[in-house]
Amino acid sequence: MNEILKNLQATVRDAILRLGIADEEAQADKLRAQTLQPDFWNDSDAAQKISQQLAELDKHAEEWRGLERRIADAIEMVALGDESLVGDIQKDISALEAEVAAKQFELQLGGQYDKNNAVISVYAGTGGTDAQDWAQMLVRMYARYCERAGWKVEVLSESPGEEAGIKSVTLEVTGRYAYGKLKGEKGVHRLVRLSPFNSDNLRQTSFALVDVAPQLETLSNLEIDEKDLRIDVYRSGGNGGQSVNTTDSAVRITHLPTNIVVAIQNERSQLQNKLKAMAVLQGKLTALMISQQKKELKDITGENQSAAWGNQIRSYVLHPYNKVKDHRTDYETSDTKGVLDGDLDGLIEAYLNSQI
Repeated sequence: MNEILKNLQATVRDAILRLGIADEEAQADKLRAQTLQPDFWNDSDAAQKISQQLAELDKHAEEWRGLERRIADAIEMVALGDESLVGDIQKDISALEAEVAAKQFELQLGGQYDKNNAVISVYAGTGGTDAQDWAQMLVRMYARYCERAGWKVEVLSESPGEEAGIKSVTLEVTGRYAYGKLKGEKGVHRLVRLSPFNSDNLRQTSFALVDVAPQLETLSNLEIDEKDLRIDVYRSGGNGGQSVNTTDSAVRITHLPTNIVVAIQNERSQLQNKLKAMAVLQGKLTALMISQQKKELKDITGENQSAAWGNQIRSYVLHPYNKVKDHRTDYETSDTKGVLDGDLDGLIEAYLNSQI
């Protein structure tokens, strides 16, 4: 038992070092000092962001430090040599092994932007109303996954479908490692099911495209030529309240060289929406640049241009059997209900493992 615990202790200490937990604790101390300033809450928006960042840093550091303390306590219990404690120690070791294995997952999230918040866009593809309903199902799936992770989700823009579902939606996901864990969701998602939208209840194949970009904490050094942008303003719909819907406050920015489109409608002023849209655009262009390090631009755009047959990264089959399969990793599960309810850990871990 002692050897197992010593190995666990070495593993956790190595992870604490590689993840920079000491640096995070130092950063948390600086933020904590800011919260004690008398004028801290004068800017409530900034104060809330700092408080949230502080809470995330404290939580993350405590998760690893707590593991470190529990392993040290277990080593002390073994050293006592009390035979009556053997059963309890073995249970503790099993629990600690499982927790360390789960937490080591973070070591795979070492990309430049993996710790950042994320912006997810979902677009209905081939399949008509079924595809729009499928896009809505994916939005719910990601919202539930984020809820499980303790992350905050905000709708930045939404275009509803004619009969059901959505044509497109853009979500802002606020949480530690949001981009790192969600980046592998980028691509075409295929659904096979009995359609609830035709009288014959026939089997229908639908597609939706998912795009994921990091949310940049500060404006990047990426220069965007204004000549490459087309900016449209229009009247917001959906969320935001009456004062939003009665003004042309929504903003749509198209980056002409890449045909990347960002639409933001949740803020109350056109200026706020434009600033948010530019930040999201920079994140999307940054994600594209990351991809360019591995492939040529024509290959990247070719992968995700069409949300249709043959381009899918993952298939969700609800009829004639139940199976979710990721075609990049061959990971599959028959728990389609669990996946669609946000249980994506297996799929996400398999993808990240495949990138090592």
